[in-house]
Amino acid sequence: MDELDSLKGWLAVGCAFVSMFICFGVVYSFGAFFDPMSAEFKAGSSATSAVFSITSFIFFTGGIASGMAADRFGPRPVLITGGLAMGLGLYLTSLAGSLWVGYVTYGLGVGVGVACGYVPMLAVVGAWFEKRRTAALGVAVTGVGLGTLVVAPLAAALINQYGWRQTYAIFGISSAVGLIGCGFLTPRPPASAGQHSKMRLMELVRVPVFGFMYFAGFFITLALFVPFVFLASYARTQGIDEVAAASLVGIIGGASIAGRLGFGALGDKISRVHLYQSTFVIVASSFLIWLFSAHSFAALMVFAVMLGSGYGGFIVLSPAVTVEIFGLAGLGTILGATYTAAGIGGLIGPTLAGYLIDKTGGFAAAVVAAMIFAFVGFLLLIPVERYLKQRAKMKAARACNIAIE
Repeated sequence: MDELDSLKGWLAVGCAFVSMFICFGVVYSFGAFFDPMSAEFKAGSSATSAVFSITSFIFFTGGIASGMAADRFGPRPVLITGGLAMGLGLYLTSLAGSLWVGYVTYGLGVGVGVACGYVPMLAVVGAWFEKRRTAALGVAVTGVGLGTLVVAPLAAALINQYGWRQTYAIFGISSAVGLIGCGFLTPRPPASAGQHSKMRLMELVRVPVFGFMYFAGFFITLALFVPFVFLASYARTQGIDEVAAASLVGIIGGASIAGRLGFGALGDKISRVHLYQSTFVIVASSFLIWLFSAHSFAALMVFAVMLGSGYGGFIVLSPAVTVEIFGLAGLGTILGATYTAAGIGGLIGPTLAGYLIDKTGGFAAAVVAAMIFAFVGFLLLIPVERYLKQRAKMKAARACNIAIE
């Protein structure tokens, strides 16, 4: 019996949701830790933001290894490994005596944890569904948004009460328990999901449309991670109190939930690539609002809602468009290769923004740069749209010829 679109698939969605809630709730709460860590270690914006940048680089570039491992061994051992790595990394970060130690403990521990809890789970959900794939992916990645909404302000409150070190220790224990639990519950995809021939990694790199998808992801990621690191800090410079400033990242997460569910539902009905392009435009446009938001919490809330909506759509549509282009077989490997672009963008983006902030003494240059990067990503998707349109015409022509014969 074909198990695609079955209840087991929805169990996989639930496990993916929890995994992403934990992974990205922790990662995107870094803005709440930014100022206390910077103050304790007497580090500048660029040096402190490098903790986040290194982590982003590791969890996205590590996705290629975790995706290949999940394709070969199934999701369980990969997710359990991720839970152990994240738990240990966060606990050791709570003991770090210098920022350089944090680069290793947080960067490696959290980076490996998210690499194991993100790409493999996207591949698992994608492989369990056919008719409702985009909607299922939308529900799964809603965990990213809800995690951001809940964990960022929770982190700020815990830091106020216990300090940043004890907060990381708490996060370490809870993350390990949650991810390991998901590892034991996640069902392996049915054999029917991998019946088609797999594209080898080197073959993938030679496909032109892969290059456009790859660099579009790179440029938008240069922009996307800037607010997660610097928005709360910027808000505090505008006289907004600490918890309210941290809540802006939570608002991004909340808005991204609507973006994920909304774009996920639409993606099963209308052109996924057109929707995907629109998310880049939304993200680029949102930075204009941040640029002109001086001293206005309301304007920053509008920015957070707009960015979150576009970001949520980007997250759910990226794997859906990837499946549309390359198919299901070896999906973990393909997604892992694609997300290395996000890893490089995540490494460069916040670090570059921190450099611009330190150099100019303000945030405007960093915000403008982020806006430009997102728009360049949109331009790179135009050839992807043309490729899919041309392929659809060729399929229709072949079907017509077969019908005539």
